[in-house]
Amino acid sequence: MTRERVRDLLARVADGRTSPEGALDDLAKEPFETLDFATIDHHRALRQGFPEVIYGAGKTPEHVVGIAERIAERHGGFLVTRVSGEASAALAKRFHAVEVNAVARTALLRGTDAPPAGRGTVQIVTAGTSDIPVAEEAAVTADALGNRIARMTDVGVAGIHRLLARKDELMDAAVIIVVAGMDGALASVVGGLVRVPVIAVPTSVGYGAAFGGLAPLLTMLNSCAAGVTVVNIDNGFGAAMAASRINHS
Repeated sequence: MTRERVRDLLARVADGRTSPEGALDDLAKEPFETLDFATIDHHRALRQGFPEVIYGAGKTPEHVVGIAERIAERHGGFLVTRVSGEASAALAKRFHAVEVNAVARTALLRGTDAPPAGRGTVQIVTAGTSDIPVAEEAAVTADALGNRIARMTDVGVAGIHRLLARKDELMDAAVIIVVAGMDGALASVVGGLVRVPVIAVPTSVGYGAAFGGLAPLLTMLNSCAAGVTVVNIDNGFGAAMAASRINHS
């Protein structure tokens, strides 16, 4: 149940279209539901504007589908991240309209009520093609949350002219997500060019000294560019959630 639905419910009670008892019955479905293997936070859509997102890693296909069914029944749709191929196939069999993105490892069933639109564009910038899976997780998430998305791919610092040639696109964005592995320097470069918030996502892409993403994480945390914030390694989902809140503020 979203804030918009609660507001509509209260309006229907106020003008007599719904009885107080009927409204109580609707609200009694909140705030959470306990299953044998999960406790689903149905109240999250009311608190934060979007239903609980299912983290698919480590869950069996049966668990993923079971949670998705309950969320879809209450909210019309769902988003699953880090979903396995087996769970994706099970979701596609159960929900014919689900959008599976194998690169992003996501499964999205769009709800009947579209989320409010963000005020501007979330620009997602990747340093290299190898960073695309994390960037796509961010793109799917931000899109599901009601944001307009733009992508800028393979514009890392090894060929900085590629980024500078598209400077106008950076300037038009409301929020920028920079996804980079290796040395992770791209976030500082972008942060030094623009005036909007920059959210840096270090990826686990790189040779041994990158230490599975630790090197770009530390580079981004030590950025000398003002206004750069950093999420965890490979956390495209977390970056998109933060970007969406900024873009809807």
